[in-house]
Amino acid sequence: MGKHKKQKMTQSENSQIIRNADYSAFLKDVKQRIQSAQIKAAVRVNQELLGLYWDLGEQIIEKQREAKWGDGFLEQMSRDLLAEFPGIKGFSFRNLKHLRQWVQFWMPIGKQLVSQLAKQPASQSDSNEFVRQLVAQIPWGHNILILQKVQDAGEALFYVRKTIENNWSRAVLTHQIEGGLYQRDGKAITNFEATLPAPQSDLAIQTLKDPYNFDFLMLRERHDEKELEDALTDHLTRFLLELGAGFSFLGRQFRLEVGGDEFFADLLFYHVRLHCYVVVELKTDKFKPEFAGKLNFYISAVDNLLKAEGDHPTIGILICKSKNDTVVEYSLKDVHKPIGVSEYLITQNLPNELRSSLPSIEEIEAEVDRDFGLEK
Repeated sequence: MGKHKKQKMTQSENSQIIRNADYSAFLKDVKQRIQSAQIKAAVRVNQELLGLYWDLGEQIIEKQREAKWGDGFLEQMSRDLLAEFPGIKGFSFRNLKHLRQWVQFWMPIGKQLVSQLAKQPASQSDSNEFVRQLVAQIPWGHNILILQKVQDAGEALFYVRKTIENNWSRAVLTHQIEGGLYQRDGKAITNFEATLPAPQSDLAIQTLKDPYNFDFLMLRERHDEKELEDALTDHLTRFLLELGAGFSFLGRQFRLEVGGDEFFADLLFYHVRLHCYVVVELKTDKFKPEFAGKLNFYISAVDNLLKAEGDHPTIGILICKSKNDTVVEYSLKDVHKPIGVSEYLITQNLPNELRSSLPSIEEIEAEVDRDFGLEK
């Protein structure tokens, strides 16, 4: 009887523990620690694997140089390794060629990078170790993708660092390379250096692109601003991907009341890395100086109505169909709010007479999302 009573008390105590807020917080912390350990373990496995690949690549290059062995050597090596390690896919003939090419591509880049950082000539061993640790921070499939799609060393390094910074999937990395992010990143005309403090201005400049690529939209050649805005918000996932990491969407035609009058900003975001609001205005014609004045007004309103303690100054992005760079520079010269001006690009406009006979935007978007792994 006493034993049964003790068991019932224990079950009751267990129920109280489960409902206890301290236990819930403790359990949440334990789960986060386990997840963190899993991620770290996966990273370590990847780094160990790529470290092995680098060593193999170096040894293959050295052996082929010394012994004058051709690719028949790699075919035999692949057969022998696969026979010994049948569960490991990385020893195929194709992959052995890839890792040799990978090391050949990065070795001179590593030496150049270390020399620049140390401001003195670098040894080959130091530069190899530096670049090996860098590229080992992204998966092997990402490395091969960059190797296959990028020839320029600076561009390849850019995509490695962006992948590390943003934790891109291979599908997103493919999209960014094929969309020419390297050529567009940080290229917008801005007054950020004059209107923002040093670290904030540098980060903000790198946030903008020029032009923005809206090829995922199917619009009439003579589309208006409402149609563009509708299309961008209907395809918000792709739009956010094009804007870049850190943008959080707050709303369209965002209402701002100033002096009893209502005004509506096209799109409002909050940037979680810059810690600031971002007002985006869309114009379907060529840049005009008065566009900057209107955006300047919206930025002031957001600063006064929404900006909280700890937020950095609000940034404005004006995206136009086209622009004269000199006119933009003159227009921003004496504007005291941070504004960047970019163009947008749509290479496939939809003729009016074909709109009814082609797939709907939703059907096209669904197909694109499947291609890039962005299904909801």
